[in-house]
Parts: sequence; structure tokens; C-alpha cells
Amino acid sequence: MDPQLQTFIDQCRQCLSSQPGPAGRQQVATLLQALLTDTGFVNRLIPPGTGERELLYEDPDLGFCVLAHNYLTAKNSTPHDHAHSWAIYGQARGQTEMSDYQLLEPATPERAGKVKTVRTYALTPGVAHVYNEGDLHAPTRVAPTSLIRIEGTNMARIKRLSYEAVE
Repeated sequence: MDPQLQTFIDQCRQCLSSQPGPAGRQQVATLLQALLTDTGFVNRLIPPGTGERELLYEDPDLGFCVLAHNYLTAKNSTPHDHAHSWAIYGQARGQTEMSDYQLLEPATPERAGKVKTVRTYALTPGVAHVYNEGDLHAPTRVAPTSLIRIEGTNMARIKRLSYEAVE
């Protein structure tokens, strides 16, 4: 494992163990922002050929994951949350336009929830943003982008409800 990534993981474990809520996550985001300014680190973790979702580390005790994401073309996501978990999006290259949403009608397994946009902002290289449990958001990428994302649990194993934006 990359030694700088191992140091970051050790720091994440410390932050999330000592402050397991939003404050610890914000500390992790601050640590991630510092790493995102290190071009060598970014290039080692997200080299050419990295896919759209590559698991770099999954913590056996705390459950958090470190992922690399590399999008070669434009890509949009529908409004979503991270179910009972949280995520930190760390922009490494390119730009992501992120929209935050207000819940209008809750989702059920049978029916998409309704949400409305409350703000849109840019995630640029070096920015890390925390999305806590229930935070509804959707990224839009119009050009190639790369990010390092931390999930509170491996979302590949979690069934999520769907949402649709209404104005």
C-alpha cells in the first residue's frame, strides 16, 4: 500500500474513533483536502486506467472505505443520499457541479421520493465536502474528472431508495 495512503488511513481511523459523528468526518475532510493538493499522491492513487469506482481500502473495524473514481467523459447522477451512511467527496481533478436537495416527499421501496434543488456549487481540485446521513445531493460532471471518496460503509452492498427532482 502507498505509504502516504496508509498514513491517511491511520489518521482517518483516529478521527473517526475519537469523534464518530460529523465532527470526525469534517476532520477527515480537512486531511483529505491537504492530500488533494499533492499531485504526486493524486497521480499514484488515480493513475491512468483507473475505473469509475475502485476500492482502495475498506476498514475491517470501522467499516469506512477509501475509493478512487475516474470519469473519462461527462456523467450525471440522480439525486441520492447514502442511506444510513455518509460520504466525503474529495475533488482531485476536473470539476464537479454538485446540487443539494430538500426532501419534499419521502421515498419508499415502491416509489421515488420527491426533492427540490436548494443550491448548486462547484467542487474544484483540493475541495472535500462532507455529506452526512440523509443529505440529498447529485453530482454533474461535464468533462473528465477524478475524485477520492470516503464512504462510511461500502455502498456497493447497500440498497438505496430513489429520488426525483421536481421544481
